[in-house]
Amino acid sequence: MAHRPYLTRPVDSDRMPGGIPYIIGNEAAERFSFYGMKTILVIFMIRYLVDSEGRLAPMEEAEATSWYHLFMAAVYLTPLLGALLADILVGKYLTILSLSLVYCLGHLALALDESRLGLSVGLFLIALGAGGIKPCVSAHVGDQFGQQNAHRLRDVFSYFYFAINLGAFASTLLTPVLLQSYGPSVAFGTPGALMLLATWIFWLGRERFVHVPARGRAFARQLFSMEGVRTLIPLAFLYGFIAIFWSLFDQTGSSWVLQAQQMDRVLFGIEILPSQIQALNPLFVMLLIPVFVRFVYPAMDGFFPATPLRRISLGLFVAVPSYLLMALVEFWIEAGHQPSIGWHLVAYLILTAAEVLLSITALEFAYTQAPAAMKSIVMALALASVSLGNLFTAGINQLIQGEQNRNLLEGPDYFLFFAALMAGTALLFVPFAMRYREETHLQDEDPSSTLNTA
Repeated sequence: MAHRPYLTRPVDSDRMPGGIPYIIGNEAAERFSFYGMKTILVIFMIRYLVDSEGRLAPMEEAEATSWYHLFMAAVYLTPLLGALLADILVGKYLTILSLSLVYCLGHLALALDESRLGLSVGLFLIALGAGGIKPCVSAHVGDQFGQQNAHRLRDVFSYFYFAINLGAFASTLLTPVLLQSYGPSVAFGTPGALMLLATWIFWLGRERFVHVPARGRAFARQLFSMEGVRTLIPLAFLYGFIAIFWSLFDQTGSSWVLQAQQMDRVLFGIEILPSQIQALNPLFVMLLIPVFVRFVYPAMDGFFPATPLRRISLGLFVAVPSYLLMALVEFWIEAGHQPSIGWHLVAYLILTAAEVLLSITALEFAYTQAPAAMKSIVMALALASVSLGNLFTAGINQLIQGEQNRNLLEGPDYFLFFAALMAGTALLFVPFAMRYREETHLQDEDPSSTLNTA
């Protein structure tokens, strides 16, 4: 039986595209699965990991931190593979659908095998699946829009990011409880079930989406053209700066969790598990997005245009005090005190404000700056900055594992190092941003253009 032909270009309309609710629903469920697994990963490795005989064989904290950041680096490096698959061979829709199934298998491996073998296989498959779909999903959002409704892009990327954090908030609260009460199988299996749900939601929207076809050789020609080179080189430098932010941000799942274990975790009369404190980030994102969209950006526009590069620059500077506060907390812990987890609440609020300024803007900027044939690969370049940041953090933690380097970056010095690194990066970014030339590219509109899938 023949399928209804798919649209291959946005409809000439100023309305919200019909496929957006399916993308947002898919993203909320997929992010539940990813953040649920990620939230408990370090605690699993240092408390629950077993050997091939089923005996408890946990990792040291520095080793677990290194594994965590290497995994995160892989998740944000494999987008390059997903982007090439989508842009050259099969298009974004089929790439997302097929790699989502690989993603589900990764969750299954973690749920069935609590040894290093299961951990390795599960993390490899999740890195391949989660990473491979990342640039395609965010580029797929932008593909739904043409010139008539392009003004809705900033709001939609904010909704998209809200969905990410709604899923993350729910799973960050739930999976640590599942791990403590029912063990790793249930704690990893539940996110797997949500990933299966995410895949089904995405499939339901297939006839509402704009399916931009793979560009094949046109992609290669544009990639190596003068336009492609002029686009990619400045963006590569831009996301090199942003990589340092992600080096700091993704430690909320490692060094921040490890510090939380040593703090008084009773907040408002409720004892919080070390992993659960990460729920503050998605909660604050959901609270801060409407504040920034309705009040902060209009207020900034009253003094100077709140351009993407200015928002990114401000985000880099705002991240610095969060790590200064973390260094202060670590100083109190080393003095024999047990500071309140409420200090993490303040640090998360500061870091999340930086994230809202920088991360949502970076997604929007990556899409609008990319020529039509290069949307996914430029999105992958943006995501590679997260990989680079995590590789840097993993390298630092590998360095301090050695016996001869035990005294490097101990206690507060660890957090002060990253605060200084972020401050230096923010200062260097300012002259770079002032010289950057922006160019906006959106998909062409043609409501009569369709791809026959019969």
